[in-house]
Amino acid sequence: PSCFWYAFTAATMAAEQHEKAYQKQLGVNVGFSASTKKKAPGKGGSRYYKNVGLGFKTPREAIEGTYIDKKCPFTGNVSIRGRILTGVVKSTKMNRTIVMRMDYLHFIRKYQRYEKRHTNISAHISPCFRCNEGDKVVVGQCRPLSKTVRFNTLKVIPSGSKAGKAFVAH
Repeated sequence: PSCFWYAFTAATMAAEQHEKAYQKQLGVNVGFSASTKKKAPGKGGSRYYKNVGLGFKTPREAIEGTYIDKKCPFTGNVSIRGRILTGVVKSTKMNRTIVMRMDYLHFIRKYQRYEKRHTNISAHISPCFRCNEGDKVVVGQCRPLSKTVRFNTLKVIPSGSKAGKAFVAH
């Protein structure tokens, strides 16, 4: 029975091992327990996940999935604090990173009017999300994850249709 458990965990872990370093979740010792029964993923299982708070639900894929991402806010070692921003996905070409366009209005005091401005923000996106260009995303600020990435995706709202360029002020 314990041989079966080891073969099961080795088979599921092999699917996630596509980096040079061995990928494992922090605080979860897989393959070291002498347990004979198969543990189910999720609560009481061998997968670590957490609630990020601020009213954001933990995705089902984060609880039941097999991916390993140390920068994921739900299964990794990252806390969300600071700003919460919304925007539209501009690019998904990077590995686990998206470029989000945030439109905003800037007040010009001399003319007592607003002008449109935008900024591009790089944000980490966990494998538990499926994201395409044009989708709306909610990102939360976290510690610096790389040279340009300081935000983590918390929610993806799929766009209904493929719309063109449009300014959306929040």
